[in-house]
Amino acid sequence: MLCTDLLALWRARAVEDPDLAAELTAVQNDAAAVEDRFYRDLAFGTGGLRGTLGAGTNRMNIYTVRRATQGLADYLNASDLPRAVAIAHDSRRKGELFAREAARVLAANGITAYLYPRLEPTPALSWAVRYLGCGAGICITASHNPAKYNGYKVYGADGCQITLEAAEKILAKINKLDYFDDIQQIGYDEGVTAGRIRTIDDKCLSDFVDAVLALRPGNDVSKLKLVYTPLNGTGLEPVRMLLDRMGVPAGNVTVVPEQEKPDGDFPTCPYPNPEIREAMETGLRLCDTVHPDLMLGTDPDCDRMGAAVPDGKGGYRLITGNEMGVLLLDYICRTRIAAGTMPKNPVAVTTIVSTDMATPIAAEYGVELRRTLTGFKFIGEQIGLLEAAGEKDRYIFGFEESYGYLSGAHVRDKDAVNAVMLACEAAAWYAARGMTLLDAVNALYDKYGWYRNDLKSFTFEGERGMHTMQAIMARLRAEVPFVIAGHGVDKVVDYQNDDTGLPKADVLEYRLENGAKLMVRPSGTEPKIKVYLSAVGSSAAEADAVNAALAKAAAGWMHA
Repeated sequence: MLCTDLLALWRARAVEDPDLAAELTAVQNDAAAVEDRFYRDLAFGTGGLRGTLGAGTNRMNIYTVRRATQGLADYLNASDLPRAVAIAHDSRRKGELFAREAARVLAANGITAYLYPRLEPTPALSWAVRYLGCGAGICITASHNPAKYNGYKVYGADGCQITLEAAEKILAKINKLDYFDDIQQIGYDEGVTAGRIRTIDDKCLSDFVDAVLALRPGNDVSKLKLVYTPLNGTGLEPVRMLLDRMGVPAGNVTVVPEQEKPDGDFPTCPYPNPEIREAMETGLRLCDTVHPDLMLGTDPDCDRMGAAVPDGKGGYRLITGNEMGVLLLDYICRTRIAAGTMPKNPVAVTTIVSTDMATPIAAEYGVELRRTLTGFKFIGEQIGLLEAAGEKDRYIFGFEESYGYLSGAHVRDKDAVNAVMLACEAAAWYAARGMTLLDAVNALYDKYGWYRNDLKSFTFEGERGMHTMQAIMARLRAEVPFVIAGHGVDKVVDYQNDDTGLPKADVLEYRLENGAKLMVRPSGTEPKIKVYLSAVGSSAAEADAVNAALAKAAAGWMHA
């Protein structure tokens, strides 16, 4: 169907949400705007849906949410999985509306929908799926994306984001559905009365926090002084609950006031991602007044954590995701060995784009290090494999460079509540030894080498951008370089076509003769090509110079 025909259909049928009706009227004479909204269906994959809020098949709205949920319902009803789904949402625009719409569709299909009564984190949703014995889970979130986005993450019965196989089966069901005529739904109040829509009680969240607490080494954190920001998202309730139960006095925790309350507009940080300094800037300014031992920030759905520590010069220095990952890996290993709690044949898991520094640290402690594709669902999958083999306790830690951490098997996704606990414990442990977390990071660099990592993102919006990204990846595969930024290429790995032992993925890896690494990957959730840079040297300046040269070379590749 032509985009203009779809516009006419949606103007006639999409009348329940006045925002959508107004938008369709506003763009009706703008051919490019109409095409962008209707040239495709919003892509559904292992990450579910994610896109810009608005009207059309290529937008997040009640109709795309209903259609995806009907496909999920058809998938569940054709399986032997439990006919129950847990649902959560974060602070994003229309998050509560989308959660309720999903519940209405599930209830109409004979599936019990369990909803958190207020916004809660993604890891709390992963927890609830198994806690309540559900066949699937839905989290309405766009994670750390800008305010114009929302998303629809789907989880399996194991509490992990769905596998490629499950995503393909659900997508096949979705593709059979008309947006308007094939969707079953009942009134929300009707679903509640029938017992098909139920509220998740507070004990579920409380038990989730207790499960995190059960993983703590048990250092005295009562003297820690913290600044914390939930970045206008979901983290405030569970993080406060956690810190209180850990023994951090309430008076020692200063919450960034501008970012304390849920707000899907994210007024102080247009890109609410703790990886980005701009998102943490308001909290960093507060640190200059409060002078905490540690500043912590969690993204809107509270699955990523960022941190800043005193730099020894009167200011604060952000810790990168890779630095926090290796710091916590080292801390967990050394403290568990000292306490006699390290399991036999311990396993840590990270991703192919995360720092190579994890390799020598794991080797130092006799830990098997497994690397997966990008995405914490693959780390969760490794935990599931260990659990299926009766070896769950072998798993000690997993991390990815994009600020995701998990030290237990209580959930199957990255967990910023867990990460806050670990960061506080590690800070207290090092403080007792006269060190800050920055001292600890620098000690690791001195011991293992200055591994430095960087990420460059190149944005390609709309249909033309999608084709440009495809053309760039095709050209890189056809024109294999022998030298990058003056350094010889030792090895090229194509994760889409080579036998890597991992699922196929649109990723290219270049390993250079100087130990540097460059990886190219189209994002699965944003219209971007991401280039991951890694170098190791005898100093930060030496390694950073290599990464700068690699970044310049990569920028030259970003054209059709």
